[in-house]
Amino acid sequence: MKKKFLALLLSACLAAALCAGCGSTDTPAEDTPTEDTTAAETGEQTTIRLGGLKGPTSMGMVKLLADNDAGTTTNHYEFTMAGSADELTPKMLQGELDILAVPVNLGSVLYNNSEGSVQLLAVNTLGVIYIVENGGQTVTDWSSLKGQTIYATGKGSTPEYALNYLLEENGLDPASDVTIEWKSEPSEVVALMAAEDHVIAMLPQPFVTVAQSKFPDLQVAIDLTQEWDKLDNGSQLNTAGLIVRTEFAQEHPDAVAAFLEEYAASTQYVNDNVAEAAQLVGQYDIVEAAVAEKAIPYCNIVCITGEEMKTSVEGYFQVLFDQNPQSVGGALPGDDFYYIAQ
Repeated sequence: MKKKFLALLLSACLAAALCAGCGSTDTPAEDTPTEDTTAAETGEQTTIRLGGLKGPTSMGMVKLLADNDAGTTTNHYEFTMAGSADELTPKMLQGELDILAVPVNLGSVLYNNSEGSVQLLAVNTLGVIYIVENGGQTVTDWSSLKGQTIYATGKGSTPEYALNYLLEENGLDPASDVTIEWKSEPSEVVALMAAEDHVIAMLPQPFVTVAQSKFPDLQVAIDLTQEWDKLDNGSQLNTAGLIVRTEFAQEHPDAVAAFLEEYAASTQYVNDNVAEAAQLVGQYDIVEAAVAEKAIPYCNIVCITGEEMKTSVEGYFQVLFDQNPQSVGGALPGDDFYYIAQ
């Protein structure tokens, strides 16, 4: 049964991964010190096994990784990176990773299918999706998309749900007012731009930057993150977040607090020092440095925690759930999904 359950869970995780706190931690009694307390007394570091994906999801952590290599971090980090979430989520479920950067809705899928074994620590990337146009300037707002063909990737996942939601909120029917042609990879969309005179597409960063390097006339027509914010619905367009094993968070509250502090400082550094951060992004083989330098300002790298995180994500999950409950694991996560330190 256990083997069958794990297989079903990993299948659900893979489906969600294709999409691109209120939970309290128990404070141990004074007579039963945690490992963190012991570490603080002895000066030893807590080792955190950290995972991330290639692309914007991991860009915000590069200064933390560099500081770790220099031996100046409070915790010690062992970093594992992969090209897709399904390579890392099994390690998380099996206790081989402690904190993982993944699509934020995948965190809910894992939570719902593993009896709350993970919690959301932070949102680390807001929207990275843009409507772009090559070979013309016909797209000026949502209404100008009526009757147009949009090439896109991410069918059956969060990019599709976000696009549908924003089209509907701006008075367009995704099924009849526009034609959406879904491609399996962003590189296919970029290839179409070389083959056709006029292309409207929905692309994520850093592929927008890659396309702009090939097609100088390519224009960013609509920023989906800004358009979501204009709705003023209390939520945000979230791309990725940091999840932690619930057991680890309960056993190492001080280490988790130190991680969040160091991670927040890392994201601040990346946003404030784009050129230097881009070199680190390239050094850690996340994205080529030249691409990263142009893409970072448009990747919406953040570190949103606590109640602000909960408010941002709850509304976003409601939008996804209304379109496809399985996009968040079949049910909206409980309050204990959101890690809010006491």
